[in-house]
Amino acid sequence: MASAKTKTVWFCSHCGNEYSKWMGRCPACGEWNTMVEQEVATGKKAGTMNVPGASSKSMPLKEVSTTQEDRVSLGSAEVDRLLGGGIVKGSLVLMGGEPGIGKSTLSLQLPLHRPELKTLYVTGEESVKQVKMRADRLGGDTSNCLIFSETDMGAILAEAQETAPDLMIVDSVQTMYCQQVDSTAGSVSQIKEVAAQLLRFAKSSGIPVILIGHITKEGTIAGPKILEHIVDVVLQFEGENRGAYRVLRSIKNRFGSTSELAVFEMTGTGLREVANPSEMLIPMHQEGLSGTAISAMLDGNRPFLFEVQALVSSAVYGTAQRSATGFDVRRLNMLLAVLERRAGFKLGQKDVFLNMAGGLRITDPACDLAVIVAVLSSNFDMPIPADVCFAGEVGLSGEIRPVSQAARRAVEAARVGFKRIFVSSYTHFDQKPQGIEVVKVADIPALVRALFK
Repeated sequence: MASAKTKTVWFCSHCGNEYSKWMGRCPACGEWNTMVEQEVATGKKAGTMNVPGASSKSMPLKEVSTTQEDRVSLGSAEVDRLLGGGIVKGSLVLMGGEPGIGKSTLSLQLPLHRPELKTLYVTGEESVKQVKMRADRLGGDTSNCLIFSETDMGAILAEAQETAPDLMIVDSVQTMYCQQVDSTAGSVSQIKEVAAQLLRFAKSSGIPVILIGHITKEGTIAGPKILEHIVDVVLQFEGENRGAYRVLRSIKNRFGSTSELAVFEMTGTGLREVANPSEMLIPMHQEGLSGTAISAMLDGNRPFLFEVQALVSSAVYGTAQRSATGFDVRRLNMLLAVLERRAGFKLGQKDVFLNMAGGLRITDPACDLAVIVAVLSSNFDMPIPADVCFAGEVGLSGEIRPVSQAARRAVEAARVGFKRIFVSSYTHFDQKPQGIEVVKVADIPALVRALFK
């Protein structure tokens, strides 16, 4: 029998589109230098992605059943809440994150703490002994968790059909391959076919599948963008590997909200759920130290508070340094320029170092006010009272702008034990928060007069 002919094509590693020749810029997604050359077999019958349960002919929309999805609890209150109340049967969930951040730990920890679920754990990166060593460290019941070390999708799907598990975990998508695709594992065409086969299996069997994926140095999930379009849910781990805390964020969810996040603490026995994220802000130092301020942040629908740390010192090497951990250094430079131009604080010849405690990466503009206060506190060497927090965005003219859902931030601050919260003078409350004093300030000079008398 004659072998199949091959041809060379170019794939965009960002969006997955195929082209017959190399181009510097992908016409579909506009990204530069993303073309990858691969050989593919020709003359094969094109595959189709049939989703079982879909009607073969049209029907009136009003006749479509809207019954609640059948969900399965994973035994983790935080993960269940992030997924919208548990994992939906027949869904495909993609979990991404940096190496060593805890993807494999969490994916193995879930079935060990939910022994009622028969789980098939497919590992393509580690041996069975390595998985067993991690399971012993994590603890839990291993009697109903099946380990299968394989990278061939044909063998994996055959094993899944034979064992009929309640949950299937695949670690990771970049190590799996399909024999009918003539390219190496991890290539664009392999990742697309692996994801498509897993989706067909999940929809036809009703078995939920959790798929582990790596991310690139830019922080996006490795592989073509079509991978994220195929799956039903995309979860991404965030946080510093050296830090104790991890944030699991919902990037896409066809069965729930994407405005949720779950916080975990990495311990010697696995990931511990942090039901109260505000406990991360508890200052691990004595009171009376300058350069710290507490910000009332809102991430998605969840308010919590954390500590902003700043250090201002005279420039030793002539040129002032600007360094920020967990915060955009360009925004830090902007805030320092506003301080100098609008409030008269000369920081051009001073080093400024900024750190978000707990290893978090902060993008909420409501953190601006706490950053300003922490910098000024370190510059004046004057501590901020421990029962004061801040929530406000700083504009280029030095004004303090209101932030969204200020009432929820104030209520969370009062619950934790804070007595005062500084917000913009333009902030409107439908009902005055109880148990906390709201201090409204219009601009940075007013803030300085209120804090550093």
